[in-house]
Amino acid sequence: MKGMGRSALMLVGLVALLGGLLSLVFQTAADRQALLVSAGLAVTVQLAAFGLVRWAGRRNALTGWLMGAILRGTVLVLYGLFLARALGLPMTAALASFAVFLFVSMLLESTLLANES
Repeated sequence: MKGMGRSALMLVGLVALLGGLLSLVFQTAADRQALLVSAGLAVTVQLAAFGLVRWAGRRNALTGWLMGAILRGTVLVLYGLFLARALGLPMTAALASFAVFLFVSMLLESTLLANES
C-alpha cells in the first residue's frame, strides 16, 4: 500500500505540473475551473486504472491495462457528453485538459506502477 501512496503522490505532482502549463493557455476563470475539475477527475480515474492493473496481477497485467484503458475512454466520453456541460465548464478547456492529463499519466503508468515494489 505504501507504493500505491507514492504512485498517487507522483501522479498528483504530474497533474499539477501539467495543470500549471495548461493554465498558461487557458487563462479565464472558467477555464481554470475546468482545469481543476479535469485534474481531480483524471487523478481519480487514473488511480482506479492503476488499481485495475494491480488487481489483475502480473499474469493478467495486459487485461488490467485494457480494462483501465476502457475506463479512461468511457469517462472521457461521459465527461464530454454530460458532466462538463452539467457543470457549465468550457468544453475546450475541460476536454483538452482531461485528455492531456490522462494521456501523459498513462504514458508514465508503467513507471508509476514499477515504483510500487
